[in-house]
Amino acid sequence: MRRSLFFIIIGLGGAAILVSLGVWQVQRLAWKQAIIADIEARIDAEPVALPDAPDPARDAYLPVEASGTWADGFLRVLVSQKEIGAGYRIIAPLETAQGRILVDRGFIPTDADVVSVTGQVTLRGNLQWPQESDGFTPAPDLARNIWFARDVDAMASVLETRPLLVVAREVNGESAGVMPLPVETAGIPNDHLQYAITWFSLAALWLAMSLTFVMRRKLNVHSKG
Repeated sequence: MRRSLFFIIIGLGGAAILVSLGVWQVQRLAWKQAIIADIEARIDAEPVALPDAPDPARDAYLPVEASGTWADGFLRVLVSQKEIGAGYRIIAPLETAQGRILVDRGFIPTDADVVSVTGQVTLRGNLQWPQESDGFTPAPDLARNIWFARDVDAMASVLETRPLLVVAREVNGESAGVMPLPVETAGIPNDHLQYAITWFSLAALWLAMSLTFVMRRKLNVHSKG
């Protein structure tokens, strides 16, 4: 009897731990959904002028409108798009009344030629300071003008701009075949529902296995008796 009680306690205790992990993931899901909803509201707000002293924490995703003249040069950042394949984000400098800034013009396939744009342009987009680099990110291949992450500070240094990146959403001017890739929340990971289902499923499996073990033990005891 004591041994059966011990296994029952182990079964219930293990299931309780697994259920608590599932509940924690549900709480994390609500937290992440609130963050994503806040970001979406900020992305879709009415655009404002470029701030004089932008703050990455305060102004991330801030919608802005900027007018200026395209400056010489561009950088290519290697990316991949669903149903299209590999390509580049084109980062170009724009001379504005608030100084020279970086503009993420959008996407072109790897086999397309980049056409530099000139002249006046008005665009709408969102400020962003992407965190795409880590210890495994290759250094940019400056000889071939290929980057593997959008490093705002490094790109600003090469193109001699302010460390300020606007990801274009709408461009009123020559696009030269570049497709805008506006800021959106689809790329923000939110796997907490799957994690919660996994923990709850493990809890149910643990209980079923524990119950089966206890029942078999009782049957063995009765058969011996």
